[in-house]
Amino acid sequence: MIFALVGLVVLALLGAVHRYVWRRFVGDTTAPGSRLRMAGTVAAFVLPLLSVGAMTSGRVGAPFWLQQVLAWPGFLWLACLLYLTLALLVGEVVRPVLLRVLARRDAARTGAESGTASGTPAETSGTPAGVPDETRPRTEELVTSGSAGGSASSETVAHTASEASGPVAEPEAEPAASTSVPALAPHPSRRLFVSRVVGGAAAATGLATVGYGTYGVLRGPSVQRITVPLAKLPRAAHGFRIAVVSDIHIGPILGRAHTRRIVDTINATSPDLVAVVGDLVDGSVADLGSAAEPLAALRARHGSYFVTGNHEYFSGAEQWIDHVRELGLVPLENARVEIEGFDLAGVNDIAGETEGQGPDFGRALGDRDRGRAAVLMAHQPVVIHDAVEHGVDLQLSGHTHGGQLWPGNYLAELANPTVAGLERYGDTQLFVSRGAGAWGPPVRVGAPSDITVVELASRQA
Repeated sequence: MIFALVGLVVLALLGAVHRYVWRRFVGDTTAPGSRLRMAGTVAAFVLPLLSVGAMTSGRVGAPFWLQQVLAWPGFLWLACLLYLTLALLVGEVVRPVLLRVLARRDAARTGAESGTASGTPAETSGTPAGVPDETRPRTEELVTSGSAGGSASSETVAHTASEASGPVAEPEAEPAASTSVPALAPHPSRRLFVSRVVGGAAAATGLATVGYGTYGVLRGPSVQRITVPLAKLPRAAHGFRIAVVSDIHIGPILGRAHTRRIVDTINATSPDLVAVVGDLVDGSVADLGSAAEPLAALRARHGSYFVTGNHEYFSGAEQWIDHVRELGLVPLENARVEIEGFDLAGVNDIAGETEGQGPDFGRALGDRDRGRAAVLMAHQPVVIHDAVEHGVDLQLSGHTHGGQLWPGNYLAELANPTVAGLERYGDTQLFVSRGAGAWGPPVRVGAPSDITVVELASRQA
């Protein structure tokens, strides 16, 4: 019941957002009945359907080719919708300012045109244009004397004025065409103009943001390096390098080429050990097994290790555990191995609890020698408190993607103790990777993908 209500709220919110985006990009900028409005209206219905199809096709067991067809446009539209909406909301602040500026400009232009049409003060003083200046005093004298001597008859004033003008010829009237203002082609209204300017700027900003974020994902992760001192690490293990990679998310969009880029990047760092910290895939072994095969080329002196993430339990965790083992990785299912100078442990993701395969810290860490340093692989950062309780020195996690799409990092902070980077919790340090891939939209904004080389440092050195 609760999930149904949440689903209805999400659908209602998406519907409201799509209506708002349609109104600003289509309704406010196109003419009713025009082809542009018809195309925009069709897109407003088709794009959200593609997004729903992209999110649900894998869960309902649709053919993999159909998942691929729906994934690109459907997931990319979700990213576009986010940044187009944010850009439009900024435009709501700019819109009234532009309208006010344009209104003042038009008012000033109208006032200037009115002044030009009414003429100069000399032309409106009552003296006919073309009358010589010497006739003005005679007229003024007549008016003055009439005022002083009582009142002059209208005939006398008229006759005198007529005589004053004498033989001076009336100026020829200019052609009517030279005095009339030529008709201008009608311009769009200020509101329509502002809607198009704001809409165009919002579209350019939103689409450019998504384009840059997509390029960052398809280009592949960058390499980050951090040094983590461990009090219990012996001097012999000083400088031990662990290549930490999480959230690769092989799927309908990010396939074999994506895996190959990650493997090549890891191998170029010459690590001592590779830690794959969950969310390797989004799909079944049948669909994605070949896309994961480049993992067999990982090279590290002490091997490569894997723990499950929540997405493995959406994709058939047992089959994937068997498959990565075939590719040469060592799955740590609530298990521990002794490495040169420290213990490396791994726990299943908490999503496995629904299948009776959740994390078991007692099994992974309960009987170990606490005098040795312990490094724990656990997909989700939220298990840090269990790690502290069991005396773990360093926990390696992923899951958050660093927020992936700004401002998603603020939402990620609500659900995770650490979103990205290294933080300390008591005597335990927690490192959270931003991940090497992307879930949903193949886009990252404000949280670039990475592979991190964690170099362990001995305080005894």
